[in-house]
Amino acid sequence: MAAIMAAVIYITAVIGVTSAVTYTNHTVGGPPPSGWYFNSSSNISSTNYSSWAASQTFNLGDYLIFNTNTNQTVIQTYNSNTYNNCTSDDSSDNNTLVFNSGATKFGQPLTISVPLTKVGPNYFFSDAEDGVQCQRGMRFDIKVGQGLGLPPSLNQPPPPLYSAPPMAEPPPAFQGSGGGQGESMYNGVEGLTDGIFGVAVIWAGLIVLGLGFVF
Repeated sequence: MAAIMAAVIYITAVIGVTSAVTYTNHTVGGPPPSGWYFNSSSNISSTNYSSWAASQTFNLGDYLIFNTNTNQTVIQTYNSNTYNNCTSDDSSDNNTLVFNSGATKFGQPLTISVPLTKVGPNYFFSDAEDGVQCQRGMRFDIKVGQGLGLPPSLNQPPPPLYSAPPMAEPPPAFQGSGGGQGESMYNGVEGLTDGIFGVAVIWAGLIVLGLGFVF
């Protein structure tokens, strides 16, 4: 009986752990009015983003939702040096991403969704005002776990590289020099023309001779 109860408890625990792991949307900084903002008056971020991140569990396939505006930027990097320097100027294309919606109007509201697609350390910051926002609290780092793995929508293989079909070889040029098939064709036509001309000359001679006999 004790063994059966232990098995039931174990199965229940496994089911509970499995059902607890799912894809999650994390609103950065917490619910409004926190969001992803920098307070220019106090010269500090609107909330402690590192503390917020420490209270969350992040897995592949989760999204970070940045409720912000064009006064801030959203930079994601896998490079700790880029993160510590608060700038993406010297980063490589394959380890740092800059997110925006294409909006250019100052202070325009934005919602930016960032998928988590790489296990391990992920770093986020705003490099606005030459990195001052990052230096004054607009930054946080997280550790992304495996979870359920990437969903199909984020795990598509890259499209195959396009390769143009081979072009058909052009027909041989019809010319009198250069050899090959073109030359043979030209010589054949030239011989035929000469033969016709010769026959015409012979017939003309015969006609002249005939006229001579008549007269």
